[in-house]
Amino acid sequence: MDFDDTPDEAAWRTEVRSFLDHNQDRLSVRTNDRARQALLYDAGFVGVTWPIEAGGRGGTPMQQAIVDQEMSRLGLPGLINLIGIGMCGPTVILHGSDDQKQRYLQRLLRADDLWCQLFSEPSAGSDLAALRTRAVRENGAWRITGQKVWTTLAHLADYGILLARTDPDVPKHRGLTMFVVDMKAPGVTVRPLRQMNGDAHFNEVFFDDVVIPDAERLGEPGDGWTVALTTLMNERLSLGGGGTTIGPKPETVARHLAGHIGALPADRQALARQELGRGYVAALGARYTGYRQLSKLSRGEFPGPEASAGKLSGTRSARDLTDLAVRVLGGDARVAVSRDGTGTWQTMQAVMPGMAIAGGSDQVLRNIIGERVLGLPAEPRADKGVPR
Repeated sequence: MDFDDTPDEAAWRTEVRSFLDHNQDRLSVRTNDRARQALLYDAGFVGVTWPIEAGGRGGTPMQQAIVDQEMSRLGLPGLINLIGIGMCGPTVILHGSDDQKQRYLQRLLRADDLWCQLFSEPSAGSDLAALRTRAVRENGAWRITGQKVWTTLAHLADYGILLARTDPDVPKHRGLTMFVVDMKAPGVTVRPLRQMNGDAHFNEVFFDDVVIPDAERLGEPGDGWTVALTTLMNERLSLGGGGTTIGPKPETVARHLAGHIGALPADRQALARQELGRGYVAALGARYTGYRQLSKLSRGEFPGPEASAGKLSGTRSARDLTDLAVRVLGGDARVAVSRDGTGTWQTMQAVMPGMAIAGGSDQVLRNIIGERVLGLPAEPRADKGVPR
């Protein structure tokens, strides 16, 4: 692989870097995340790969990767509407009506509206098709009853994409339908879930006779699983590669630990260096797996298992490195790891277990790799083809 920028990519990187350097202070402050995203969008650096008619720039995956890399270089906070940009928006682009695209997409990119993804349920996590939230058709609309859980940013979201069961009498993958739901609609109740790091990014969401107009349906009734695969594929792509790092960059870990490892007893010094080296190499491997994925996309090819493999290996190395940092730094683990001072090693350590679940649990990703890459037999599924 050639890691050098092409002349066009080099010119793009210069443009991105100049803007970010000039606006670094404004983009570093997290007091108004919506305004930060609007600033980046107005400059042409949000939704880079989206079609122009959808409010994007019509650029390449490599151009988007360069934006991500340059933001990471400066330690800038990520976009608040990443779920909307990476998962919900592409689903609306592919399956939404012209009216939905006109009403939602540009506002999503500017973070005028925040979006969430309403998939997982108490009894339907890894086995998403087992979901029980019901949508019953009534007089040109749909009445929604049920519960979702682990919904990121639902407490801030204006809209969400909701997968519900519309036909319980057919096999579970065929009886689903996708909708756009107004998170402020009557009957929608959002309850934040407190995490062990003290934050509440996840939520449980209750739907008590929530009425959704049929015009907010994405795709045909019963085609919800096909629509959901669009969302899930984009979720894996956004989490599993692109040349950026899940969690702290390995260079950051090495820099923070450099002055502390020498203070450990001799036997622990050797172990710490071994673990640091092992985690560093694993993180770089995940990063270069993302580059392979980008190369495929740049050639117009459909990405293979790289997204699943990159997400699996990236979260594992991130957990290993943050655990090592907390053990080596001890009380100094309270030192900020993020430029804006909001993230500490202890906070990062508490966040990492959730990353092993988000976007497909480690166990699900191992199954994907085992069955689709290694050609191993699929796990027995007694419920396959059984109506819900």
